[in-house]
Amino acid sequence: MTATGGPMIEDYVQMLARLLELAGVATILIGVLAATFIFLRQGWRSTWGDAYESFRANLGRSILLGLEFLVGADIISTIVAPLTLESVGLLALIIVIRTFLSFALETEIEGCWPWKRSALRATLDGRADEGR
Repeated sequence: MTATGGPMIEDYVQMLARLLELAGVATILIGVLAATFIFLRQGWRSTWGDAYESFRANLGRSILLGLEFLVGADIISTIVAPLTLESVGLLALIIVIRTFLSFALETEIEGCWPWKRSALRATLDGRADEGR
């Protein structure tokens, strides 16, 4: 609060960070529910094996998107947090862990290493062209 009793810019930045955190959590929860609904519907209509693969991919995508919101909230929170060596180190550790999780989830969803995606897509596009 300022001397006049009004909110400071730091209060708004902290509120924005909290909203991003809530958006991240909501994204993950809604994604879990949607992925589960799609899984059950697909399992009853086709094979459960195909439904399971789709479920894992959809679940991973929702977690990945939620993590992006959470990392953004962490970064915004540092704008107003008192910068000590401990707080910066903790933030760095949180971002490294969430980035690793994002990388692992994306690799799991795509089914290959990020640096091999373009070669895999080119191979798949070539096979698609041969079938025409």
